[in-house]
Amino acid sequence: MYGYVVVNKPELKFREFDVYRSYYCGLCKILGEKYGVSGRISLSYDMTFLIMLLSGLYEPKTEYSEERCIVHPASKHPVRYNEVTDYVADMNILMMYYKCVDDWKDEHKFTRKILADSYHKRVDKIIEKHGRKADLIRGMLDRLAVLESDNSSDIDKVSRCFGEILSAVTAWRDDEWQENLSKLGFFLGKYIYILDAYDDLQTDIKKNNYNMLKVYAQNSGFDEFVEGILNGVMAECARYFERLPIIQDAEILRNIIYSGVWTRYEIAKHRRQKEDQSK
Repeated sequence: MYGYVVVNKPELKFREFDVYRSYYCGLCKILGEKYGVSGRISLSYDMTFLIMLLSGLYEPKTEYSEERCIVHPASKHPVRYNEVTDYVADMNILMMYYKCVDDWKDEHKFTRKILADSYHKRVDKIIEKHGRKADLIRGMLDRLAVLESDNSSDIDKVSRCFGEILSAVTAWRDDEWQENLSKLGFFLGKYIYILDAYDDLQTDIKKNNYNMLKVYAQNSGFDEFVEGILNGVMAECARYFERLPIIQDAEILRNIIYSGVWTRYEIAKHRRQKEDQSK
């Protein structure tokens, strides 16, 4: 994933940040247990948000412990995980696998081939367990590859592909919350894809890589144009979040949705402005 769905740490209480980090460490633990070191490579804060969202909604039995690990060898740290963590770990590996396969096909990145090969047998089991979601993810990535090869600058059409992927992943179960979760995931996925394109724009221009925002970059008010789109997308995401009866860790989730995601945008915007000034 991309690492754009994060907390605004200064606005969290210490206890809240400890809870947030414990879910992140829980995902790291499960990825390591199920998929080894290569599984931990796929670890992301985006998926930590999804675990907290689904855990807050469904309130599954959650295991809590304090553990040491390679990253924190000196002292124990809190770890939380549950059946949602297990599901999200599977989805994380599935998306990472398909992304590695595509990177190998398109750019012949040998490290990606090695990583994809390390996932292959275990991905077969994920596909067997979550076949419908796997088919949709693969189909949307194929659709995205076509749009990229056509050099599409249709922001809505291109970002919709990743929106549909995160929509399927976020809607964990076929129940009364499926529609709201699906919509929330859809708009969050669009936000992630658009922000990633904005963040990578200068590099993609230099390397002549595909980026749907290239044709807009020289327009007056480009940054405000992108910010307006992102604001609209996240407003929809927040609207569907507020329809969910989440009490557990709701303030942490609101911190992410209303504030945290914008910290990464501000970093990307500041870097663009510095690069423009240095020209």
